Amino acid sequence: MKEERGLKSGGLDYFKMVAAFLVVAIHTSPLTTFSVDADFFWTRILARVAVPFFFMVTGQFVLSDAVGGGAGSQAGRIVGYLKKIAVLYGISVVLYIPVGIYAEHYKEVGFGGILRMLVFDGTFYHLWYFPACILGALLIILCSRVWKGNGIAAAAAILYAFGLLGDSYYGLISDVPFISDVYEGFFSVFSYTRNGIFFAPLFLLLGVYAGRLNNDWDTKGYGIGFLVSLSLMTVEGFLLRSLEVQHHDSMYVCLIPCAFFLYRFLLSLDLKTRPRLRSVSTWIYVLHPLVIVLVRGVAKKLGQTGIMVDNSLIFYLLVCVGSFIAAECVAWILARFQKKPFLCGRAWIELSESALRQNVSLLQSRLPKECRLMPAMKADAYGHGMVPVAKKLNRMGIDAFCVASAAEGARLRSKGVKGEILVLGYTHPMQFGLLSRYRLTQTVIDYEYAKRLNQYGKKLRVHVGVDTGMHRLGEPSRNRKAIHRICRMRHLKITGMYTHFSASGLDSEEGEAFTHMQAKRFYQAADVAKRSGCEGIKLHMQASYGVFRYPEYAADFARVGIALYGVLSSEEDLEDAEGLLPVLSLKARVAAVKEALAGEYVGYDLAYCAERDRKVAVLSIGYGDGVPRSLSNGVGYVLINGVKAPIVGNICMDQMTVDVSEAPDVKAGDVASLIGKSGEEEITAYDYARWAGTITNEILSRLGARLERGFLP
Repeated sequence: MKEERGLKSGGLDYFKMVAAFLVVAIHTSPLTTFSVDADFFWTRILARVAVPFFFMVTGQFVLSDAVGGGAGSQAGRIVGYLKKIAVLYGISVVLYIPVGIYAEHYKEVGFGGILRMLVFDGTFYHLWYFPACILGALLIILCSRVWKGNGIAAAAAILYAFGLLGDSYYGLISDVPFISDVYEGFFSVFSYTRNGIFFAPLFLLLGVYAGRLNNDWDTKGYGIGFLVSLSLMTVEGFLLRSLEVQHHDSMYVCLIPCAFFLYRFLLSLDLKTRPRLRSVSTWIYVLHPLVIVLVRGVAKKLGQTGIMVDNSLIFYLLVCVGSFIAAECVAWILARFQKKPFLCGRAWIELSESALRQNVSLLQSRLPKECRLMPAMKADAYGHGMVPVAKKLNRMGIDAFCVASAAEGARLRSKGVKGEILVLGYTHPMQFGLLSRYRLTQTVIDYEYAKRLNQYGKKLRVHVGVDTGMHRLGEPSRNRKAIHRICRMRHLKITGMYTHFSASGLDSEEGEAFTHMQAKRFYQAADVAKRSGCEGIKLHMQASYGVFRYPEYAADFARVGIALYGVLSSEEDLEDAEGLLPVLSLKARVAAVKEALAGEYVGYDLAYCAERDRKVAVLSIGYGDGVPRSLSNGVGYVLINGVKAPIVGNICMDQMTVDVSEAPDVKAGDVASLIGKSGEEEITAYDYARWAGTITNEILSRLGARLERGFLP
């Protein structure tokens, strides 16, 4: 059985390239030279899955939380997406103005015509997608504020059905009085019903639901579903063509299941994400009409129109190759301009936005819809950087966080992080002012502490911690009177209650029994709180391991920590974390390359003596940055130019030395990977933890503050 946790977005990245070339096929008709029917199947049936696929990706990754009551928390992410696509649309409009003028596309077009093109049709024939995506997203957000449950889906289905009658099924109503007049009125606003509000909303929603679905189908099942649906759509398409009822041929009834099964099939593929393909496929879509014009012009100039253009398949292949090269060039140029300043430092941490997004999606898929993520930002987000990570999560719709101290919470709030911030640890009474000033939620760590909070005299938001067997923070669950009294305190606004599973990471019957016992005690304490007047409080028990191993204890929040960052505490637990992607890579600059002749020493305390002539590189990173000193003298290694370079000598506070005798052409300024990939090799956080004799949590959270941090796509 292929479980939901196995869903990955790598298949989507690869198919984006396929979809882009399918769009090119629509505009070049590759098989008309050989068979009109074959070309109709390729370009007017098979290729019609491309644009719905693009809409579905937007639906899953941008609009998911906006559908079902989360529009408010999702606002930042949606606004960011709309801005991004509006900018891309604006660039495309400007790019195609010369071509449109040359083709007399804007001849005798007044203000109304320009407005129509900008809002609905696009200023060039392929650009309709961008305004359609913007309008569709805005419509879904508006509807989500009015309707709940299936109301939005019903509205989108009705719009699509109306659009069908103006597209592939137009002949059925073209002679019906009044109805045909209504459609003609719409065609005076936009050329095709696929260009308006009738096409995009349904597939945007389908992406939302396809990303959420959890059932027992495997990859083969979805593949069969796609092939059956495609077969039915083929019959539908050829039948409609033979009846000559099509006004256009973008919208089919069977396109809906066809797009759905294809999308779920791609999600079920075990492929790594490829962010680069996303950028390249986008630019293939944008640029290919320019390449069409270019190929025609070159063919005419060379006198080879008969071969390069009239042969439809060669023409298509030339346009594909040209579009790919142009897209790669644009993507490369943009990547150079977008290079992060931190990549020029002595040592730094690279964060993968796509991996973080994948992990959020995976964790949410393991939880019921009513259970929200409350990511742990403590210890500088496990070394990843609490401010940049929290801001990214805000844009993804996450609006609840937990930290270890009031100072951490105040830092997040002062940097503009929105939502609830729960302080898990002790806050000194002298710092209670931080709680109110920065709108933080404090943990009640026991009854005596609750009294101190209440004596502060100002209303404070709190979650009641319950000790169910860990004997750390929290009022013991057996002290029911104390829990009752806490709930009755005047100045405490109790909004939640939680406990912490101490044995959920153990893969044993003893650990399982202990966890079940803790959950039972917690529910009993929660019942006491509810009977004491604390109705409607949010409950939470699960941390990272709880999400994977104890899904039955999902409540209102899940305090995910290490799993959010793509790893678990030890490599033995990887089976539980299928689909998680590491977010962090640790890099350092080569400061110098030196020779260590046979018999010479390297580093402090004469700890390493070269047995023969060696070449060593000095890296600008050390234990002051969080690299464990225990990795000295060959215990660990780094990667330079895809080659393993063992650590030699004792690791210093600010530098370390590695043997690069086997690494070709290493020079000052090169980049060493301490955690992450280099060429075909990779060092994982699990490797580091194993070398140091500890867990990944410690390795990551010890990474120093002077390491610059930044997100890459």
